Amino acid sequence: MEKQRRVIALGFFDGVHLGHGALLRQVKETADRLGAAPAAFTFDESPTAALTGQDIPLLSTVEDRTSLMAQLYGIQEVVIAPFHTMQRMDWEAFITDYLVGQHGAVHVVAGHDFRFGYKGKGDPQRLKEKCAQLGVGCDIIPKVELDGTTVSSTYIRSLIAQGEMERAVEFLGHPFQFTRQVAHGKRLGTALGFPTVNLSIPDGVILPAFGVYATKVRVLPVCPDGHEPSGARPLPGEGPYLAVTNVGIRPTVADGDRVTVEGFILDFDGDLYGRTVEMGFYKYLRPERRFPSMEALAEEIRRNTEQTRGFFKGA
Repeated sequence: MEKQRRVIALGFFDGVHLGHGALLRQVKETADRLGAAPAAFTFDESPTAALTGQDIPLLSTVEDRTSLMAQLYGIQEVVIAPFHTMQRMDWEAFITDYLVGQHGAVHVVAGHDFRFGYKGKGDPQRLKEKCAQLGVGCDIIPKVELDGTTVSSTYIRSLIAQGEMERAVEFLGHPFQFTRQVAHGKRLGTALGFPTVNLSIPDGVILPAFGVYATKVRVLPVCPDGHEPSGARPLPGEGPYLAVTNVGIRPTVADGDRVTVEGFILDFDGDLYGRTVEMGFYKYLRPERRFPSMEALAEEIRRNTEQTRGFFKGA
């Protein structure tokens, strides 16, 4: 049986930002031209965090990275490799045995700063030279800048931590987003007259600045295990639905120090408990604060609702 031929993008791709997009677009174009499968190679954990021991929050889980690469750039396969195993591999073996021998690479695309193999001895120059010897195509993509600033996961991470979502969207090329299953909450939305989704930030993913955001919520058709949640009611549609989302400790309802992500969904009538949703953040509306009463909180949410409608209407 003939091995699948692949064009493979190489990198960690945290957040799948515009810099990554330059690699992934090149992969798709080359794969279409060669009649090969467009693919990407990534690690199961942050190489920087693994090498330095620092706690570096991610912009996206492996699952969200994979989804974004498929949705935005047409990447059909994502190879997820254990970093601690790959860092012990000889750089030449990574190209010859792993990429070409195991995964059928006929062309690879990497960024200008991509390092690989034992002690990071593999670099773009060695990658190009070895690929040339093997008859494998190779493109090295220079850094991507926007408004004179290099597009990087580090910079985007700082934007999200400060709540600068509109600029983060510009550098990502899409909203900061994550996928989670809806959990039971305190039914605050029911009391205030707004359907809600109660979520938690995935482990290891960056927490946006506390506050209220204009967001969009898309309801995935099935749960992660491929089955409908027990007792689930039919949905009016997957969306996306506009939502006013609070990130923080909800001081008005005395949640203590527990951090929650609670989205008040507009123009939706249904129970989403047990469903899996994708939430995207677009604009920071205001800081989180304590209100003197639930009525005052409800009035503020109504004001934020109009802000959200206005933002997306003008977007």
